[in-house]
Amino acid sequence: MNRVGPQILGLLSLCSIVLSGCETAPLAPNVEPPTEYTYIIGPGDTIEMFVWGNPEVSRSIPVRPDGKISAPLVEELPASGKTPFQLARDIERELSKFIRNPLVSVIVSGFVGPYSEQVRVVGQATKPQAIPYKENMSLLDLMIVVGGVTEYAAGNRSTIVRTVNGVQQQFRVRVDDLLEDGDISANVNVLPGDILIVPEAYF
Repeated sequence: MNRVGPQILGLLSLCSIVLSGCETAPLAPNVEPPTEYTYIIGPGDTIEMFVWGNPEVSRSIPVRPDGKISAPLVEELPASGKTPFQLARDIERELSKFIRNPLVSVIVSGFVGPYSEQVRVVGQATKPQAIPYKENMSLLDLMIVVGGVTEYAAGNRSTIVRTVNGVQQQFRVRVDDLLEDGDISANVNVLPGDILIVPEAYF
């Protein structure tokens, strides 16, 4: 007899909880977006490191899956979880061992972000995916990125799973009203780390 692994059982349990809560979950409040949001670097990002007066050291650097970067004169430096400003100061400290008073600028050119900041869209979206959070991102922005929902979607039973004060909560969103009826009142703000689940319609 085939055994069902604990990961599969956990996923099935989560799906059943989410689906059972679709009808009873409260509507998502239109919360205020984070004030003065600053992008946080994550694995998979690409950064441009500019060292003024030292073009031989300046270059484009990928952030490795372990969240670290390696560059000339800079080895195994943690980058994930930092702002570009913070990373620039850390690079300056490393380079100061070899270069007098280095001045570094860091620009992110390929955006992925840390997993905790990404917004995920799963289920009956046209292109389910994880999306880097952007300032003032809304439900409509998510729908544009994922190309809307499939013909099998029950858009008005969609839910957002969100962590509030350390507790995971579920809120209902009206995707069909937003996309099909143009009801702008259904367009709510999303927050870093939100998960949008678009279920399949019952036939």
